[in-house]
Amino acid sequence: MRTKFQITIACCGALLVAPGHGRLWGQAAPAPAAPAETTFADSSNELSVEVGKAVLVDCAQPIQRVAVGMGDFAEATAVSPREVMIDGKTPGETSLIIWDVNGGRQFFNVTVRAGTELASDSLDSVRRELRTELPGQSIRVSYDNNSVFLRGTVNDLNSSTRAVQIASTAGKVVNLLNVQVPKSDPQILLKVRFLSVDRSKALSLGINLFNLGLGNAVGGVTTGQFSPPTITGGTASSSSSGSGGVAGSGGSASFSNELNILAFFPGLGAGADIEAMESTGIAQTLAEPNVMATNGKEASFLAGGEFPYPVVSGTSGGTAAVSIEFKEYGIRLNFIPTITPRGTIRLQVAPEVSALDYTDEVEISGFEVPGITSRKVNTEVELMDGQSFMIGGLLDKTLSDTFQKIPFLGSIPVLGKLFQSESKTKNDTELIVIVTPEVVAPLQAGEKLPELKWPDQFMPANSNIPMHQPDAKTPDNTLNPAPPTIPVETLIESMKPEKPLVIEGATGGFGSTSTPINGGSGMGSSTSPAPTTTPQQ
Repeated sequence: MRTKFQITIACCGALLVAPGHGRLWGQAAPAPAAPAETTFADSSNELSVEVGKAVLVDCAQPIQRVAVGMGDFAEATAVSPREVMIDGKTPGETSLIIWDVNGGRQFFNVTVRAGTELASDSLDSVRRELRTELPGQSIRVSYDNNSVFLRGTVNDLNSSTRAVQIASTAGKVVNLLNVQVPKSDPQILLKVRFLSVDRSKALSLGINLFNLGLGNAVGGVTTGQFSPPTITGGTASSSSSGSGGVAGSGGSASFSNELNILAFFPGLGAGADIEAMESTGIAQTLAEPNVMATNGKEASFLAGGEFPYPVVSGTSGGTAAVSIEFKEYGIRLNFIPTITPRGTIRLQVAPEVSALDYTDEVEISGFEVPGITSRKVNTEVELMDGQSFMIGGLLDKTLSDTFQKIPFLGSIPVLGKLFQSESKTKNDTELIVIVTPEVVAPLQAGEKLPELKWPDQFMPANSNIPMHQPDAKTPDNTLNPAPPTIPVETLIESMKPEKPLVIEGATGGFGSTSTPINGGSGMGSSTSPAPTTTPQQ
């Protein structure tokens, strides 16, 4: 069988022969190998060619078939029964496989490089754009093995990113840039003022009438709103039955809850227990926490405490297992400050004021658990350095009015007031939160620290030895100076967020530890996950 080959005349710019598998153009062709010496093992070789040029491969055996993996990058042509020419078309990588008539195969990894003129033009364009977009920054560009190498120093990470984007138009980029060490992140101090005013006003009016012998009658009249006395019949030997009661000729009256006015006329054997009370109260709460955080990092503040409450966690042997958990209450503040490119401070802030409320308590397994009154806000604002905003209008107003009277008797003009009772209660609570963010700097080393004015002096020290490290600086307690520049990847690694701070036994809301209290199997310990935040870079 006769094999037909297409013969193509081309100018070869490079010749490459895999060791043991070919020869250079112009060398004498080796003698054909005997069929017994033909190897059928696969082999892998490297070929490299520039765009617009060709590589000639000589084969020891006559060629039967030729294939190229990606025809867009290179083209293979059999120019003779033993010669294959590879033409570079587009920068990239592909594979070449050659089969000989004896069934052997040869594998080649073909790399097509950009032409020297094309690479030079692309680099000139990249250098021009870098000078335009990043003026005054020392950036060197070189090209080798289909890759663009960036070297030099840029001002910040944004400049490094833009340089890589510009250089990527010429090919694969290897970023070897250094970046100037940035200044430390700004420290933001958040000044918060919590102002809470609780006002209450109560009015109680009522009367209980009782008769202990007037008109040979024993009894009483009450609206039932205020506890009436307990009246018993029978002749008393004295006018008084002792503490908590009175006695008349026809009976006695004992009081479980004396009202604020008690009138009794022994000669008449009649009296009145009167409730006439007006009370007002005011409670003011003021907290001024100052909390500092680094740009983009979360900070929190809590002035209050934790109260225990029982939780039924299951049954063991027919008995409910009750454990104790804790919940925080008080004045809480969580916030995340972020400095924007506009020079403002974007603030995510969540203030909260909570207190125990025993009027809404519940009973669990014999334990009284109070409720919690809470007022909270979660908002996001943007301020200039030193500006303030106020969260107001957190009002809580309640009014309760209870009116009772005896039918018919309570409707008599004037005298009907003796058979009526009324209890009115008003509560007015208002919360105001004022927030002011400021960018601050730490005190320099050696400056005098602020001190509190102590109402009373502490006891003198037991020793004259100062309880701190020596102030003199030595190589062992002196930090190395910051380098002027560092590699880009080193700076990026240093900006990754640290691991969350975990405090042993701290609570992030409901619960921290649970302790069995009634002899059940218990829960051991139960920990609620603490809230987490991704610092913004």
